[in-house]
This record gives sequence, structure tokens and C-alpha cells, in this order.
Amino acid sequence: MSDTERQSQDAASTGTGYRVLARKYRPKDFTDLMVGQEPMVRTLTNAFETGRIAQAYMLTGVRGVGKTTTARILARALNYKTADIDKPTIDLRVPGEHCQAIMEGRHVDVIEMDAASHTGIDDIREIIEQVRYRPVSARFKVYIIDEVHMLSTQAFNGLLKTLEEPPEHVKFIFATTEIRKVPITVLSRCQRFDLRRISASDLVGLFSTIAAKEGIEAEPDALAMIARAAEGSARDGLSLMDQAIAHGGGVVQAEAVRGMLGLADRARIVDLFQHIVRGDVASALNEFQSQYEAGANPVVVLTDLADFTHLVTRLKYVPDAANDPSLSEVERTKAVEFAQGVAVTTLSRIWQMLLKGIPETENSSRTAGAAEMVLIRLAHAAHLPAPEDAARRLAEFSNEGGGPRPSSPVPSGNGGGTRVPYQTNVQARAPEPAPRPQPSGPTAMLRAVPNPEPQNIGRVETKPAEAPKPLVPVNSISDIVDLAAEKRDVKLKALVRNFVRPVRIEPGRLDVNLTEGAPGTLLNELAVKLKEWTGIHWIVSTSREEGGPTMVEAEAKAQEQRVSDARQDPDVAAILAQFPGAKIIDVRVRAPTPDEEAEEVKPPAVAESEEGDILPGDDIEF
Repeated sequence: MSDTERQSQDAASTGTGYRVLARKYRPKDFTDLMVGQEPMVRTLTNAFETGRIAQAYMLTGVRGVGKTTTARILARALNYKTADIDKPTIDLRVPGEHCQAIMEGRHVDVIEMDAASHTGIDDIREIIEQVRYRPVSARFKVYIIDEVHMLSTQAFNGLLKTLEEPPEHVKFIFATTEIRKVPITVLSRCQRFDLRRISASDLVGLFSTIAAKEGIEAEPDALAMIARAAEGSARDGLSLMDQAIAHGGGVVQAEAVRGMLGLADRARIVDLFQHIVRGDVASALNEFQSQYEAGANPVVVLTDLADFTHLVTRLKYVPDAANDPSLSEVERTKAVEFAQGVAVTTLSRIWQMLLKGIPETENSSRTAGAAEMVLIRLAHAAHLPAPEDAARRLAEFSNEGGGPRPSSPVPSGNGGGTRVPYQTNVQARAPEPAPRPQPSGPTAMLRAVPNPEPQNIGRVETKPAEAPKPLVPVNSISDIVDLAAEKRDVKLKALVRNFVRPVRIEPGRLDVNLTEGAPGTLLNELAVKLKEWTGIHWIVSTSREEGGPTMVEAEAKAQEQRVSDARQDPDVAAILAQFPGAKIIDVRVRAPTPDEEAEEVKPPAVAESEEGDILPGDDIEF
């Protein structure tokens, strides 16, 4: 049937000269469903070709993606019959005996029920009583239950037994937008198909095809606006297209669609974004005011701004996203430029502030004023440093001496080297004594009186001030471990040996990388102890750099090297060859005696056979 004949029949059936586009161009077969639903069509095609037809299907998806239409097409495929074909098939190019009645919802053997208005157990009992009877004219009796999640608990329970073991001539097709409200006992008895949202590019292609068939002149930018507003729903998009055709007097123009939907000009959204990232508050407010006076909804302006922020951020990691046909040329070119010049931290901050500002604007009684306050915050935040930069500057300027300490640069992007300070009170000298508080009341003037007695009874001798403790040099992790051992802090010594990988160490500063399992308070405890032991304040921070090995890792590696060297020794190799199964357990380096210092020390070895024979040696243990 041609499109012209189809339109004529549609018009004749309604008694009017026009049918809405969503009904006129509703898919009739699986070929039409290929727009956006390829996985489901492929699965059904293979199932029908191999004869693996389920007794129940569950179709789920957002509104307008084609759940009810798919159910009718599936019922048509199950009952397909022509003069040449009398079996279920997905090739529906030639209309069969039952096709027209099924697609119009008037076939006696295809029963459609809206669960929103038939929710009780009585409606399900009626279905259970009818399934025992064979179909009147079709191959299968098909029950299509739309919005099945609206059924009551009793109705679901009543349907379970029939759904699990229906008669061979009965098929069930369910459709729902709330799949989580359907009991798992029902889902487990159905083949589930998730109908995806139709992409904006597919919707633009669909709208262009329909506009050409209708003889409607439509601008690409206007169709792109409709596709974005449809949010993946073909039915919503065709309804908006119907409205746009009527609004434009038979022509779909971008300006008319923008005014109809209350949208902001996408090019002007780009300009607004540019003012914000530059921190130009006045220009941003002027641009917003112009859009508001032109009829743009403040909430829509902020939403479009959030969408463009997401686009710019996405292009940083997926450059091919710029090829989306739903994007205008201005959006495509400008978004690529911003993706190359705006930091991810800035884009993330804008996104988070918009997510908070949009609901504030929606709930405000003065939406324009609320939107302006959001834009002011956004533009003001453009000058703020990234969190890692702020932490680094705080660490540099927190010195009581007032001047910044020289430090290696810390990148503000996503690269390594970002340090999180645990202590910011860095002080290279001993703290000065606090000034003596001055009394607030009367002051007594006292002077010393000589003692008439020859002996000074109760005389208090003042001790001379103690000399400052010498600074303990700390130049490596080994020095810290030795210091902890000297101070008898066994716990800290063990933690440093096992978990601390050195990155950078200098007087008063220690940058490390912690291994997995390190306590969260280790760096703070280390900073406190170093200050106590060395007499200066220390800033101990983590680094994203890998750093060197821990002392335990270094010692293990050195031990492996000693064992490897021992295996290479001819004497040890001879012992291992003499005793099969013997192995080297440990290698210890013996300190040479004064008489042996001038002599070459050969590595003695000890080997053990499987039988337990041991040869004595000095440096190898088992």
C-alpha cells in the first residue's frame, strides 16, 4: 500500500481530511521499527526464523518510543497469513488477512486491555476464563496489556499460573513505562525487550523524511530543536512537528519553533557561556536580559546552558561527538574551541552550580531574578582557582615568615603531582616565647630588701637557660626509621617501613606516596613526631607520584639480589647440584673481622637435601 493510499484510508476512516502525524506515520512493520530499535528487531528476527517463539513478551521504555505499536506489529507477525505464507514471520511487506484489523485494534483474536482502567482481579479472571477457547480466525489469541504495572497485586498473582503455562494458542504481550513496579515473578516468565530512546540524529532523519512526504519545507535547525525537545520520543516529536507546521503556516522555521517552545537561541546560549567563562558579569546579565525580553524562559536558558556545558566537557574526551547532526554549526565550532581552552575543573564547577541553580530558579516566584543570581555566581566563580591550586597556595603562604617558600609547580589539571597538605604550619625556626600578659588592675611597685641575717634563708637560685637542642638531620626515610627506633616508637617505625614511599624530602617538608592499607592518620602522626624529635615544624603531604620503594620493599629486593648472587657462586651451585631438592632460604652478609678486611671474602653457602643432610656454612640459612 502506498503512502497516498494509506493517507486516504486514514482520512476516510476518521471522516476528516487530516490525521495527526503521530498516527499517520505509525510504524506498520519491523522495517519501520528499525529506527532506533535495531537490537530488538534483530532478536525477534532470529527467534522467528528458528521457531523459538516465547509465550509472553515484556516491552518497556519511556513514553512514545513505540511499545504499543511494537505489540501490534508482533501480534501481526504471529498471525501472518497470505495465499503463499501461512506461518509466523517478520517479513510483513505484503499485507496479510489479519494485518489491517490488527493494526487498527479491531481484530477479534487480538485483545487489547489498558491496565490503568482495568486493575482488579476480576478483569484478570475474565482473561483466565477466555484463554481456554481457541481463536476464532487467527493462528494465536494474543492479549496485549498496556501499562501492566498498574495491575493490583491480586491481579498479578492471579495471572501467574496462566502466564507460566498458557495454552499453545495463547500469547501475552505486556507494555510498561515502569518496569521496576512489575513483580519479579511476572518478569521471570516473559522475554523482556527494552526499547531505547531514539537518538536525536535518528529523529532528525525521521522528521526530514516525513516533511518531504508531506511536502513541508522545514529548516534543519528547526528539526534539530524539535528532536532535542522530544527527548527520545518519536510520538512527542511528531506532535511538536504538527504544532510547528500549524504555527508556521505550513513552513517549519527555526525562529518560529524557538518562539513556540520558549527556547533560547542556541547561538546566544554560546555567547552567554563565553561571557561566563571570561568572568564578565555585566555582559552575561545583558545577554540574559536580551534573551528574556525576546521570550526565552529563564529556566530553559539555564537548562540549555547546562546542556552546552555538558557538550563542551564531552568533547574533551569524545571529539567525534561534534559530528552529531542535531548540533548547529555555531554549537559545533564553538564547543570544540571551548573544549580546547577551558579546564575540566572549571567546566565541572559550572555544571555543579547549574544543577543547583536550575531547581532554585524553578521554585522561585521571581524566576528571572533567580536566574540572574545564578549567572552572577557562575561568572564570579570563573576567577576562583582550582581546589588543588588553592591548597598549594595555602601551603606556600602559611609560613609565619610571610614569604612564599619555593616549591615545585603543581599542575591544576588532571595530571599527577597534586599534593594534599596535612599540615600547613611550616616553621623553620623555634617558636618565640609568647609576650607576658600585662595586668589590667593596679600594679605594685616592689624592690628587693637586703637580708640582715648572714645566711640567705630560702634563697632561690636560678639555673642558666638551657642551650637549644641541636637540630637532628633528616634526609631520608631511613633517617626517620632510625630516629623512631632511637625514640623507642616501635609502632611508627613499623608503619613507616611498610607503607611510606618517599617522593621528596627536605628540611621541614616531606612528600610521600602511601601504599594500600596505610592508616589514615599516619601522615598526621608522622608530622607531629618529626616536630617533636627535630625541633622544627614539618609539612607532610601525599603525592600522586609513585615515589621510591618502601624500606620493606627495598630490603626484599636486596635480599632477592643476594640470593640470586649466591646461586651464581660456583661452590653454592655445586652444593645444590649435589643435593637435589635443596634450596637457598636466606643469605646474610657477615661483617668482616679486622684480619679479613684485606682479604677477599668468598660467600659461603649451606645446602639442604630432601633427606635433611646439612653442610655447615656462615651466610646461608634454611
